[in-house]
Amino acid sequence: MARKTNYSFQKSEREKIRQKKKKEKLDRKQEAKDRKSALNEGGEEIDPDIAGIQPGPQTDVEPEE
Repeated sequence: MARKTNYSFQKSEREKIRQKKKKEKLDRKQEAKDRKSALNEGGEEIDPDIAGIQPGPQTDVEPEE
Protein backbone atom coordinates (compact mmCIF):
# COMPACT_ATOMS: atom_id res chain seq x y z
CA MET A 1 0.00 0.00 0.00
CA ALA A 2 2.78 2.45 0.75
CA ARG A 3 4.08 2.12 -2.79
CA LYS A 4 0.75 3.21 -4.24
CA THR A 5 0.97 6.56 -2.41
CA ASN A 6 4.40 7.18 -3.95
CA TYR A 7 3.03 6.48 -7.39
CA SER A 8 0.18 8.96 -7.03
CA PHE A 9 2.64 11.63 -5.83
CA GLN A 10 4.84 10.99 -8.85
CA LYS A 11 1.81 11.07 -11.10
CA SER A 12 0.71 14.44 -9.73
CA GLU A 13 4.23 15.81 -10.21
CA ARG A 14 4.26 14.61 -13.84
CA GLU A 15 0.86 16.21 -14.37
CA LYS A 16 2.10 19.54 -12.99
CA ILE A 17 5.12 19.41 -15.30
CA ARG A 18 2.90 18.53 -18.27
CA GLN A 19 0.55 21.44 -17.55
CA LYS A 20 3.50 23.83 -17.16
CA LYS A 21 4.95 22.76 -20.54
CA LYS A 22 1.54 23.11 -22.17
CA LYS A 23 1.17 26.66 -20.81
CA GLU A 24 4.67 27.60 -22.01
CA LYS A 25 3.87 26.23 -25.47
CA LEU A 26 0.64 28.22 -25.65
CA ASP A 27 2.53 31.36 -24.57
CA ARG A 28 5.12 30.83 -27.33
CA LYS A 29 2.35 30.33 -29.90
CA GLN A 30 0.60 33.53 -28.78
CA GLU A 31 3.86 35.50 -28.95
CA ALA A 32 4.51 34.24 -32.48
CA LYS A 33 0.96 35.11 -33.50
CA ASP A 34 1.33 38.63 -32.06
CA ARG A 35 4.68 39.09 -33.81
CA LYS A 36 3.22 37.96 -37.13
CA SER A 37 0.21 40.26 -36.85
CA ALA A 38 2.46 43.19 -35.90
CA LEU A 39 4.52 42.66 -39.06
CA ASN A 40 1.38 42.57 -41.22
CA GLU A 41 -0.01 45.73 -39.63
CA GLY A 42 3.29 47.57 -39.91
CA GLY A 43 3.08 48.22 -43.60
CA GLU A 44 1.42 46.32 -46.33
CA GLU A 45 3.53 46.47 -49.44
CA ILE A 46 1.72 46.53 -52.76
CA ASP A 47 3.28 44.91 -55.79
CA PRO A 48 4.08 47.75 -58.23
CA ASP A 49 3.12 45.58 -61.19
CA ILE A 50 -0.49 45.36 -60.04
CA ALA A 51 -0.81 48.64 -58.11
CA GLY A 52 -3.30 50.43 -60.40
CA ILE A 53 -5.19 47.49 -61.83
CA GLN A 54 -8.95 47.30 -61.23
CA PRO A 55 -11.03 44.12 -61.61
CA GLY A 56 -12.79 43.77 -64.93
CA PRO A 57 -11.85 44.86 -68.45
CA GLN A 58 -8.71 46.99 -68.61
CA THR A 59 -8.15 50.04 -70.81
CA ASP A 60 -5.33 49.95 -73.33
CA VAL A 61 -2.20 51.66 -72.07
CA GLU A 62 -0.31 51.60 -75.38
CA PRO A 63 -1.98 52.89 -78.56
CA GLU A 64 -2.27 50.35 -81.40
CA GLU A 65 -0.29 51.05 -84.58
